[in-house]
Parts: sequence; structure tokens; C-alpha cells
Amino acid sequence: MIAVLCTLAQRAVGWSNSMIDVRQLDDGDPGVYQVELRDGAGSSRHRVTMARALRDRVLGDQHPPERCVEAAFRFLLAREPKEAILRDFDVAVISHYFPEFEAQWPRYLADPTL
Repeated sequence: MIAVLCTLAQRAVGWSNSMIDVRQLDDGDPGVYQVELRDGAGSSRHRVTMARALRDRVLGDQHPPERCVEAAFRFLLAREPKEAILRDFDVAVISHYFPEFEAQWPRYLADPTL
């Protein structure tokens, strides 16, 4: 099991001293990931799938999939609190709620301070 931990400050939704923990559960296609979000107010768990084709089309294949999922969650947390994020979803659905997601996702991957 692979874990990616990221500490971030998300002023937009009041996050500070927060952590995103991404664990790959299945490396098939789509990959399956468990994501735990923790902050001073508690934690939430999410089950996320991500197709290789989407990742490769938008981000290329040079980044580990866990980092790609973590960047997707940082994008979401910049826009909504952890409690508003679906518990079970595919990364592709983010664009249905936030049409700018695919265009901005690479920025969140490249810059961990966003």
C-alpha cells in the first residue's frame, strides 16, 4: 500500500494544519484509492477511482497516481469543505461540478502550495 501525505493550508475553506492521505487500494484500471482528509475539526474518508486514460490525457504519465488524486483533492478543498466532498466518486465527475477542473488540475499537481 502506497501512502502520500500532504500538508496544506487552504484559506478559502478555513483549512490549516490539514492532511490528505491517499492510499492505493487497487492498481487496476481504473485505479481505486482511499483518501482520508484530516484537520482540527475531524476527518473524512473517501473512495475514489481514476482511469489511466484521464490521468494520461490531462497530466501525462510521469506522476504517480496517488499524487494525481491528492492534487484533485487539493483542487476540491480550495472550493468546498471536506464534508461537501462525495464519499465515493470517480475523478472524472469533478468536471461535472467544476468545469475548470481539467484545465487547473495540472497546476495543483505542479504547485503543492495551491
